[in-house]
Amino acid sequence: SLKSLDTLNLQISPFILRRKKEDVLKDLPPKIENNIYLELGKEQKLIYLKEVKRTEKEMDEIIKTEGFLKARFKILSLITRLRQICIDPRIVYDAYDGEAIKIDEVCTTVQKLTNENHKILIFTSYKTALDIVQRELLKRKITSYVIDGSVSSKKRNELVNCFNTDETKVFLIMLKAGGTGLNLIGADTVIHLDLWWNPQAENQATDRAHRIGQTRSVQVIKFICKGTIEERILELQQKKKILSDTLIEGKTRDVNMLSSLTEQDFRHLLACGND
Repeated sequence: SLKSLDTLNLQISPFILRRKKEDVLKDLPPKIENNIYLELGKEQKLIYLKEVKRTEKEMDEIIKTEGFLKARFKILSLITRLRQICIDPRIVYDAYDGEAIKIDEVCTTVQKLTNENHKILIFTSYKTALDIVQRELLKRKITSYVIDGSVSSKKRNELVNCFNTDETKVFLIMLKAGGTGLNLIGADTVIHLDLWWNPQAENQATDRAHRIGQTRSVQVIKFICKGTIEERILELQQKKKILSDTLIEGKTRDVNMLSSLTEQDFRHLLACGND
């Protein structure tokens, strides 16, 4: 409740010194955020809905046999497949050769932006998604650098220096491998291919470009498939963000975010909109 939140805030306030980036770095150019909503095509939507039904059935069985608390992370692995299908069903089904609306839209957007001489960071949680985007961009004659978990620290620094100074306009980065610690102010656009449970992880990734030394405004684009788990994750982010912002901005860890999800949260994530 708001009363409880006020009480907790009063108790912890003597122990917190909070400085927002916009207050400290007053000369930093603005960050412009843009959520782009996409409609799944008929074939991709059918695959998604079939997977929702399978996930709901398996989730009910797991909760019945193991209880919700023990089953939480097994349920998360089931839900991961839904997130991947939203990006491209090929991540889950190798033989799929139909439409992948998000990949198409991302590549079209990247082509337009690179033609206008923008440099772009693309973040994703999935290595297969990263590989697919790299291949699709190459079909359009757009080259890119890549950082995933296999790239050494030395190699990362070399790639960062090259990207900030050369003509390569796209950097594909795994969120967990390169979401922190990199200075990529050569970019002025950040694309999030998929949403992470904790919005702070996305903010930290965006800050690879939106940081000291950046002279241009930074556009942040999130592609979200309508009527899917992605809309639900966005709602959940906003719901959880209210508490973390009110207490200590930026201190909500992923593990706490995930472990705080209730059974009701999971069932809401599986709810499909028909609009």
